[in-house]
Amino acid sequence: MKFDCKPWEEKMQKSLDSLEDFLQTIRASLANAGVLSRVTFEYYGVQTKITDMAEVRVTDPRTLMVKPYDKNTLKAIEKAILTSDVGVTPQNDGTIIRLNFPQLTEERRKELTKQVTKYGEEAKVAIRNIRRDANDAAKKDQKDSVLTEDEEKTAEKDIQNLTDKFIKKIDDIVTAKNREVMAI
Repeated sequence: MKFDCKPWEEKMQKSLDSLEDFLQTIRASLANAGVLSRVTFEYYGVQTKITDMAEVRVTDPRTLMVKPYDKNTLKAIEKAILTSDVGVTPQNDGTIIRLNFPQLTEERRKELTKQVTKYGEEAKVAIRNIRRDANDAAKKDQKDSVLTEDEEKTAEKDIQNLTDKFIKKIDDIVTAKNREVMAI
């Protein structure tokens, strides 16, 4: 019997997807609707994403417009943006909220690259933890006589190849994002 690496690959892909989703929230120099994708506010007692309750559009390279579907949520959305780590003060005109993103300073860009690198390292740790769990499962299968010793060694090699592939993808994503953040 051959060890099935597919479930472990799916877990690694989820970790990679999570990193990509999170990096979308880090803005480089242009306005990006993704910065609000993780910001939530309370709507009838339930934490709700702003992007689910409002139209979020880029109106020009440095401005986002947030237009709530329900005007009664305008104040709650504004408060959620203020308390989030978006780093921009919302301007509420009574019907829509505008977010004007200033040009990033060199110092802020360097902080963001450190943050991007940190999240990349956390994603690598998650991948390595999945590798450890997969190797443990292969060892258990070998101990339970489901796999032969050779099959277990092959499984460990396949798992390591998967790990190397995902670590490289993370490195590529982090490098690309850092390049984007540092571009003026």
